[in-house]
Amino acid sequence: MRAREGAGLRGRSAGRLRRRSDRGAVSLFVAICAVYLVFVIAIVVDVGGRLRVAERTDAYAQEAARVGGQQLDQALVLQGKGIQVKHDYAQEAADAYLGLYGLKAAKVEFSQDGKVVTVTVVSDFRPVLLGSLGERKVTGKGSATLVHGVEKAETD
Repeated sequence: MRAREGAGLRGRSAGRLRRRSDRGAVSLFVAICAVYLVFVIAIVVDVGGRLRVAERTDAYAQEAARVGGQQLDQALVLQGKGIQVKHDYAQEAADAYLGLYGLKAAKVEFSQDGKVVTVTVVSDFRPVLLGSLGERKVTGKGSATLVHGVEKAETD
């Protein structure tokens, strides 16, 4: 009978050894999950920041196009030849507006009839948490169309 008791003790101590070998595995799992969670949070924060920069760049481009579209060729208007944008003035006005925000127009385009101004702006996006891993150029584009006057007076 004693031989059996000795065998039982060996079986119990072997079981204890197996349980001890798993010790710390949960800590390793938690550490890996924590790193993954921080990385996911960094991605969410930086993608949200990039969307804000893209939205802001579009708004700056739209306003620069509007400002550029207000630069009329007065000589054509006074001669009765129609209303068109003066290209040089529109480019300067768009750059002056964008200069307030530290930007410059990448491209200013005009339609064939000179009534539509399209401004393209490129700005840099620097992520807060991902560092140089997520640096990108963000492009915004906006356009403005010239419309003029009222042909008939409005009456109530």
